[in-house]
Amino acid sequence: MKDEHLYVVTYGIADQKRWRRVFNVMNGYGEWLQLSVFQCRMNRQRHAELVSLLDGMIHHGEDHVLFVDVGPAEQVTLRVVSLGKEFEPVAREPVIV
Repeated sequence: MKDEHLYVVTYGIADQKRWRRVFNVMNGYGEWLQLSVFQCRMNRQRHAELVSLLDGMIHHGEDHVLFVDVGPAEQVTLRVVSLGKEFEPVAREPVIV
């Protein structure tokens, strides 16, 4: 989809129960990279949906979620230095229902 952007989403959640809920929601929206970091390909609607979901889950005085918009997913040339496990950017794949 040409209207998708690539996002890096990272978060610091103070409470373990809230952290687990946020992690589980993020698994439905993107690819897990490491502890509290995901990469996501989303259109505007999915992005707004995720922001709304997370906004209702976090404790605004204790938690922090960052969305980094890397740009249009099909046009982004990632320049990533990865030490250890191999890094693979999230790819557009068909969804079988």
